[in-house]
Amino acid sequence: MPRSLSSPRFARLAGVVAMALVAGATAVPAAVATTSPPPGVETRAAIDPSLSTNRGARLGLVEQEAENAVTDGELIGPSRDAYTLPAEASGRAAVKLDAAGESVQFTLTKPANALTVRYALPDSATGGGLSGKLRVSSGSAVDKLVGVTSKYSWLYNQYPFTNDPNADLLHPDWWLAECGCVPSEQEPVYQPDKPFRPFHFYAEQRVLLGTQLPAGATVSISLPAGTTLPWAVVDVVDFQQVAAPLKAPRVRVHAVAMGADPTGKKDSTAAIEAAIAKAKQRGVPVWVPAGTYKISRHIVVDDVTIRGAGSWYTIFTGKQVTLSTPAPDGSTHTGVGFYGRSAEDGGSSNVRLADFAIVGDVSERIDDDQVNGIGGALSDSVVNKVYIQRTKVGVWLDGPMDNFRLLNSVVVDQMADGLNFHTGVTSSLAKNNLFRNTGDDALAMWADGVTNADNTFERNTVQTPTLANGIAIYGGTDITVVGNLVADPIREGSALHLGSRFGAQPFAGDISLRNNTTVRAGGLELNWNIGMGALWVFSLERSIDANVLVQGDHYLDSTYNAIMLVTDWSQKDNLRQENLTFKNIKVDGVGTSVLSARTAGSATFVNVDARNVGAYGVNNCGAFNWDWVNGSEFTAIDGGGNDGTSATPWGDGPANWLTRYTPNTISCNDRPTVVAPPAPSPWAQP
Repeated sequence: MPRSLSSPRFARLAGVVAMALVAGATAVPAAVATTSPPPGVETRAAIDPSLSTNRGARLGLVEQEAENAVTDGELIGPSRDAYTLPAEASGRAAVKLDAAGESVQFTLTKPANALTVRYALPDSATGGGLSGKLRVSSGSAVDKLVGVTSKYSWLYNQYPFTNDPNADLLHPDWWLAECGCVPSEQEPVYQPDKPFRPFHFYAEQRVLLGTQLPAGATVSISLPAGTTLPWAVVDVVDFQQVAAPLKAPRVRVHAVAMGADPTGKKDSTAAIEAAIAKAKQRGVPVWVPAGTYKISRHIVVDDVTIRGAGSWYTIFTGKQVTLSTPAPDGSTHTGVGFYGRSAEDGGSSNVRLADFAIVGDVSERIDDDQVNGIGGALSDSVVNKVYIQRTKVGVWLDGPMDNFRLLNSVVVDQMADGLNFHTGVTSSLAKNNLFRNTGDDALAMWADGVTNADNTFERNTVQTPTLANGIAIYGGTDITVVGNLVADPIREGSALHLGSRFGAQPFAGDISLRNNTTVRAGGLELNWNIGMGALWVFSLERSIDANVLVQGDHYLDSTYNAIMLVTDWSQKDNLRQENLTFKNIKVDGVGTSVLSARTAGSATFVNVDARNVGAYGVNNCGAFNWDWVNGSEFTAIDGGGNDGTSATPWGDGPANWLTRYTPNTISCNDRPTVVAPPAPSPWAQP
C-alpha cells in the first residue's frame, strides 16, 4: 500500500505560522503576528536554501511555502500518497482556504514587485474545471482580484487520461494495481470507485503588483468576499523583481507595424509570419513589443530572431484549433507555438527566440498532437528567457539536429513533458531553467531510433512532476546531468532516471550524473508495489554497460530508497548492469535502504556517506534466484570511505557500511518496513 509520512492534518491555525518543513523554522505565537509580522521563511524546493547551494536554477525567484506562513486556513499534509492534494504540493503540504476572508499571509524577505502563486481549485462535477478569483493584497499598496481556474488541471483514469471524472476505465483489458487483476476478466467486470486516479491538480498565475514592496512587507492571498469557489489551495509563492519592459532594438522589423494586434482581439498569426519573412530578407530581428498576441497555428521559424519586451510583457496566446483533416504527423489539432521545420524537410537553424511568453490552452493529452510550445528541428539555435505554460509539451525537439540551447526559461503546467531531446539530438544543452507541474518527465533525452550524443542538462530546477521522472535519460552516448535540483516527483518514476526502454538506443560512452540534489523523491511504484530510488537505473530492453559515473549527488529525504538498480522481472536472467560507480555521495534520510539492488551486475561505491536510514544500508536481491552458495547475482564493490554518520548508518556502526555485504551477500527484503526520516539538515564540514 502507498504510505504516508503522516495522516493528512487539517488544523485551523488562526494567526499562527504553520510548522515549517525546513530545519530551524519555528512557529510564531499569534500575539506576535498581530503586532508585527514574523520573518518570512525563504526556501528552495521547500528546504533550507543552504542545502542546495550551487544547484538548481537561479532566476531571481524567492520561494515561500504556504505551510510556513501565517494563515487561518487549514494545513493539508504532509502526505506522499498519490492522487491527493498534499502529494502534489511543493514540500508535500499546502494550505486550504474554504471560506471567504480566509488567507495566507507572507512576509517578504527581499523587495518584490511581482509574484507567482501556485494554487489548486476543485473541478466541476462533470469535469472542465471552475474559475474564480483570489485576492492579492498588501495594506493600502496592493489590492488585486486575480483570475484563477482549474480548467487546465484535473486529469483522471488510465493513460492517456481523461478530463471526465465520471468516466469508466479507459483500458479495462489492462492489468490494474488497485485490484491486482485485469478488470475485464473479472465477473462482474471490476470497476473502481469514481473519480478514478485524480491528479494534476495545481496551476499557477503570475501577478504584477504594480508597485515596489520592500522587504518586511506582508502580502496576503485570500478568498474574496462573495466568492463562488468552494475552496482554494495555496501551495507556494515565488516573489521576484521584474524589470521594466525591454526597449526595441534600433534595427528591427516591428511586428505591430506589420499588423500584429497587441490587444489580443485580432488574430496576429499572419502578421507575425509576414514580419518573420521581412526580417529574414533584411537580416534583422523581429521585435514584438509588450502586448498579448493571439496565435492560431504553429509559426515556422528558420534563420530568424524573434524578441519580445520580456516574458511578463510580450505574450503569445491562443486556443487549441481542430484541424479539418489530420496533419501528416497525425496531429488533429494545432495551436500557439514556434516550430522549426521537420528534420525530414531539412530542419531549421540559426533561430533565436527570447524574452516572451507562450501561453496555450491545452487541457487534454493527445500524444499524436503537436501542440507544444516549441518544436521541430532547431540546430544552432537558442531559446532564452521564455515562459511556456499550458501547452502539451513545453519544448519537444525531433532530430536529427545539433547545438540547441534552452536557457533561463520557465516551463509550467504541461500536459506531458517539460522538454524532450528526441531522436538524434546532439551537442545540446538545457541550463538554468525551472520546470514545474509537468504531466510527464520534466526533462528527458530519448534516443529513439537515432542515438542522442553529447547533451547536457545543467543547473535546472524541477518541482512536482505529476507523472514519471524529474530528469530521465533513455539511452544515448556521452550524456551529462549536472548541478540540478529535483523535488517531489509523484508517481511512476522518481527524481533521476536512466532507462533502457521505449525502444531507445543503447547507453554508450560516458554517462555522468554529477552534483545533483534530490528532495522527497524515491516514492512508491504503484504498479510494482515496491519503493523506488531517488535515482533509479532500469534495464528493460538492454543491459546497461556504459561507463556510468554518479558523483557528488545528494539524496535528501527519500521516501523509500536513495539508489535503485533494477531489471524488469521478465528479463532478470538476461540483462545486467555493469560499470556503475557511485562516488562522494551524501544520503540524508531514506525510508528503507540506501541501495536497493534488483538486478544482476555490479557497481562500485566510494565515499558514500549516509545517515537517517530507515531499514538497512543494502537491500541486495540480485536477480531473485536465491543462490545461497554463490551469493547474489549483484556485486557491490567496496571502493573505500563508505560510512554512516548517525545511529542509523548503512551497516552496524559509523564505519565502512559495505563490509558486511560485499562482495555479493544476499540481503533481500522485498518490501522492508518504512521508517520516515527526519527533515534533512546541513552536513557538518570535515
